[in-house]
Amino acid sequence: MLSPHEQARYAKQIILPEIKLEGQELLAAASVLVIGAGGLGCPVLQYLTAAGVGTIGIADGDSIQLSNLQRQILYTEQEIGQSKAEVAAQKLKGSNPHITINTYPVFINSSNALDIIRDYQVVVDGSDNFATRYLINDACVILGKPLVSGAIYKFEGQVSVLNYNDGPTYRCIFPEPPQEGESANCAEIGVIATLPGIIGTIQANEVIKIITGIGEVLSGKLLVMDTLTMRTNIFTFTLNPANKQITQLQDLPEYCAPTSGTIEYAALQTLIQRDKHLVLVDVREME
Repeated sequence: MLSPHEQARYAKQIILPEIKLEGQELLAAASVLVIGAGGLGCPVLQYLTAAGVGTIGIADGDSIQLSNLQRQILYTEQEIGQSKAEVAAQKLKGSNPHITINTYPVFINSSNALDIIRDYQVVVDGSDNFATRYLINDACVILGKPLVSGAIYKFEGQVSVLNYNDGPTYRCIFPEPPQEGESANCAEIGVIATLPGIIGTIQANEVIKIITGIGEVLSGKLLVMDTLTMRTNIFTFTLNPANKQITQLQDLPEYCAPTSGTIEYAALQTLIQRDKHLVLVDVREME
């Protein structure tokens, strides 16, 4: 039962015919775990807090760095070096005293993932590497939890809802993690400041839809947005039943290749001779 103060606080949401008081009470009773309190996690956490999700978990073992502040808008320079999870929790509690926030200032791995995820209704993936994404997906499959996945790259973002009502999983659209040399450098990749806010807000919106049972959830769909052109596309994908047979977690290596570089002609010839299926893509620009 919402207090009069809470009803006044969420009045603009409660007045929506799709939400009403019943939907707001569902939000108040819900629990959501946000893994990663960085670029995506910050807007997800802020909007779920504002929307009145009753219990929010924050899992992140990282500390605040100066380079985070361009896009991770919960933090300030005075907090550099402090735990992202703890600082985020402190600020979110101050913005909405009606909710409960649990912190897990650790990195998610095969040893702790199931224990941390188990007690939450919905999981949000705000991580920034493939190894963690596959691990979170597999944990959610084992526990039967819906997963709201987001990813950002330069000016492009993606959102999908996975494992929802026994729907497709992350492995159904990305069957295997990239191998060594197939992904860009995790630490050096660039991103426009506004992109995490856009994608994270869409993730929060999907969480609200899942909890309240409204709208059309992005299950079996991958929303891709290019913020340079503001073009959006939705790609559909289906469940591969084999991807539901996961019973055990394992930590995957995270491969990151340099974002740029050169290769000598002789070295290229060696690569071509070694791998007859090698595909070359020329991305040079006209001078």
